Amino acid sequence: MRIRLLAVGTRMPDWVSRGVEEYRKRLPRDFALEVEEIVPGQRGKNADVTRAMELEADRIRGRLKGGEHLVALEVGGKAWSTEQLARQADAWRLEGRDVVLLVGGPDGLAPALSASADQRWSLSPLTLPHPLVRILLAEQLYRAWTLLVGHPYHR
Repeated sequence: MRIRLLAVGTRMPDWVSRGVEEYRKRLPRDFALEVEEIVPGQRGKNADVTRAMELEADRIRGRLKGGEHLVALEVGGKAWSTEQLARQADAWRLEGRDVVLLVGGPDGLAPALSASADQRWSLSPLTLPHPLVRILLAEQLYRAWTLLVGHPYHR
């Protein structure tokens, strides 16, 4: 199973790449995580936010390969414990499809894109900074994998 994180936003600080890579390199090939950045729509004081979100959604759709299990990350999604995430990851693996995690821009995902996802997942009721979301996702996916294989990382 391949897991792709499609995240709106570019030019993350170096500490974000280092943090994500720390967990990415620990994952086995059959539970690989790839991060792909999506160029955000233009925003400014006179920008059309809805149009920016639709542009981001179009860019995300352009990266989808078809047949993937889509998971939209958003505050209104279902919250999972680490153990529930491990069970979800195992179910994804058994489903036999690659997984795509979708992280929207500053205003979230376009409603139509979110509605088209197979699942909606909330990391927290808090609004989290996008750089931290990437690291948090990488760490939680690694932790879920360790639970599945009985590795002592998760105690």
